[in-house]
Amino acid sequence: MLCPLFSHTRSLSPLSSLCFRFAGKERAFFCERSSNTNNHRRRRTEREFSHRHYIPGLAISVPLSWLIATNRYLYSALDFLSVLAVFNRPTNQTVMKNSTLGAPRNHSNYVIPGVYDLSVEDTNWVLTSSFIIFTMQTGFGMLESGCVSIKNEVNIMMKNVIDIVLGGFTYWLFGYGMSFGRGPLSNPFIALGDFMLDPPVGDALMGQIFAAFLFQLSFATTATTIVSGAMAERCNFKAYCLFSFLNTVVYCIPAGWVWGEHGFLSKLGAVDIAGSGPVHLIGGASAFASAAMLGPRLGRYSEGYDPLPLGNPVNACMGLFVLWWGWLAFNSGSTYGVSGSKWQYAARAAVMTMMGSFGGGFTSSIYSFWRHGGGMDIMDLINGVLGSLVSITAGCFLYRAWEAFVIGAIGSLFCVLAMPLFDRMGVDDPVGASAVHGVCGIWGVIAVGLFADNPIPLDTTNGRSGLFKGGDWYLLGIQTLSAFCLACWGVCSTFLLLYVINKIIPIRMDPHEELLGADLTEHRIRHSQIGLSRAISALAPIKVDLKDIAGIEPIGINPGHERSIDQLRAAEDKLQQWQSYLEQVSGSRANPKMDDGQSHSDINFKPRTAANVFNRRIPARRSISGGLYRSNNTELPVKGSVNLPHKPEKDPNFAWVD
Repeated sequence: MLCPLFSHTRSLSPLSSLCFRFAGKERAFFCERSSNTNNHRRRRTEREFSHRHYIPGLAISVPLSWLIATNRYLYSALDFLSVLAVFNRPTNQTVMKNSTLGAPRNHSNYVIPGVYDLSVEDTNWVLTSSFIIFTMQTGFGMLESGCVSIKNEVNIMMKNVIDIVLGGFTYWLFGYGMSFGRGPLSNPFIALGDFMLDPPVGDALMGQIFAAFLFQLSFATTATTIVSGAMAERCNFKAYCLFSFLNTVVYCIPAGWVWGEHGFLSKLGAVDIAGSGPVHLIGGASAFASAAMLGPRLGRYSEGYDPLPLGNPVNACMGLFVLWWGWLAFNSGSTYGVSGSKWQYAARAAVMTMMGSFGGGFTSSIYSFWRHGGGMDIMDLINGVLGSLVSITAGCFLYRAWEAFVIGAIGSLFCVLAMPLFDRMGVDDPVGASAVHGVCGIWGVIAVGLFADNPIPLDTTNGRSGLFKGGDWYLLGIQTLSAFCLACWGVCSTFLLLYVINKIIPIRMDPHEELLGADLTEHRIRHSQIGLSRAISALAPIKVDLKDIAGIEPIGINPGHERSIDQLRAAEDKLQQWQSYLEQVSGSRANPKMDDGQSHSDINFKPRTAANVFNRRIPARRSISGGLYRSNNTELPVKGSVNLPHKPEKDPNFAWVD
């Protein structure tokens, strides 16, 4: 064992004390902080505040056994890793801190991250970025509603509203304090303090505090929204409201590990600029756990693993564009200002974000053309671009342009390969959030350890470079450890949270509600009767009484559905008229040899339905008419009635059918 057990004291271990003495002798770093509004210019030696800024040993070694019931070996391991981080830190760089927490302020009751020691220009940049990031909620809502069936599109939008309302409220109550709080009970696992944030009007740092909170709030609501898509079309709305209220804990604790002063990953040197790990990896891991625990939608895999038709492909594409726009603020805003040299890295972050998306779109396009024989699959392209954006987020201003392109391309490839893999595992994720945010989040965190540059004069990487940039294995090892810890936390905590919620409110909709759609059962929004075939075929072995479903009164119309039926009926009438005309003029032909009782029309014209004639003359319509005329015993759907075919068939040509 490397150091004695820290029971209930706040003293340092001998090893940590040695570490502090070494750092005090070897380092002579001066910090200068200026303000445009008052005379807050002061100079401090590192010896005065090294316990808060540069020496991880203090935060790791302070024992709070009342909160974390662990043994001496865990604390010994953390203490040892902290010392490694200190001795591994380069000492020959003059840097400007932008990724650690600041010291206490004389005129404020709160201690906020040092990156929010902002000038007026910096505050304006952070607030503007926060406003744009909130528009990503629109993008997520449009994308998810476009991927689900029409009977659930309103429900998925309501879930996004709940994510902001309930998730944002809990983040104000305790979420921000669990990530960045500065209290005597804070420890390497969780921060405690600054709950229900509300600095008084006379506080000199009121503006900076609120800017810090708003920016982090936009990240927290994004992490929760990622999960809603994976739970679409079969999650009880009331249970989801409770989940959204409590899911803040799932995000806030690991966010503190990476970005908080107390966090053990931060003290070990983990790097994540804009949230590939704390936001996207946590959201993707939670999405995977949620989809696995809920189980697949009714009838999802009854006819194979092919993806289901999109309810509204245009909405899905529009959602991509809104997310693309918001991602620029997501990454550029994470420079936390434009003063000094920050504006240069903000511009670089925006360009590298676009370069990564170029690589992702290029790769996913080639993959889709190859997989579909020259066709372009909508979800392959959309999720490929989103996966590349997730991959570039962790090190958005640490890469060169060609590196960003390569990282985005690799992330996109991982995404499009993971989506069918999860389907074959039985994890039904309607929007692919597990692959986009989970798999690409892991790659984005690890990519920093390979490609990152040391962004002088900023101290984002603690003076280290990636393995491919002349650095050693330390940064890659810490990034891998960070990805592992975040993925395990996201999956395990979500499973536990949903298990508890399921004991209170069933998280899965009952079969009748899922069959009718959440829009009708949860929000009293009426759509046409669509998507019955797949659900009924899945309910057959469950022996559910479907009499009440078969006798449902008409609940609205689908204009596209009705218009297509009217057009086909008109075409059928015209074809019948042409057939009668051809039969009349056929008598002018030479009389062939006939059997007894056989007429000219019997020889010249084989019996065929109007649909067959229609298909022969217009081959492009064969699949359409074949979907409506499935058999001689199946009638056309008639407005105001419910037709339940004996053998439901998949009709991929009509997105509105499913």
